[in-house]
Amino acid sequence: MDLRLTPLTSATVNTLRPATAPTQAGAAGRVGAAAEGGFGEAFKTALQSVSAAQNQSSELQTQFQLGNPNVSLEATMLSMQKSQIGFQAALHVRNRMMQAYTDVMNMQV
Repeated sequence: MDLRLTPLTSATVNTLRPATAPTQAGAAGRVGAAAEGGFGEAFKTALQSVSAAQNQSSELQTQFQLGNPNVSLEATMLSMQKSQIGFQAALHVRNRMMQAYTDVMNMQV
């Protein structure tokens, strides 16, 4: 789960093309693919990432409680914190989107 924002450079601007243009391979291709799908696709991907982190955290908790010697308390706690931070970030984005939607709907035309 990577929630870091990268600065906009000419390399990343080139990947933000219309859906008809081909995208570059590798990491730039993933950025281009997210841009092609729009904000909804990027948000869906982020939510899936948060869900995967929560599932991993839950699995580590279960394994630790069962006494698995390969799962440490530190790894379990770190995973729990990562999933909590990801969930809080997604919640803040959702709240901001709802506030923006409410503001736009309350505008006078």
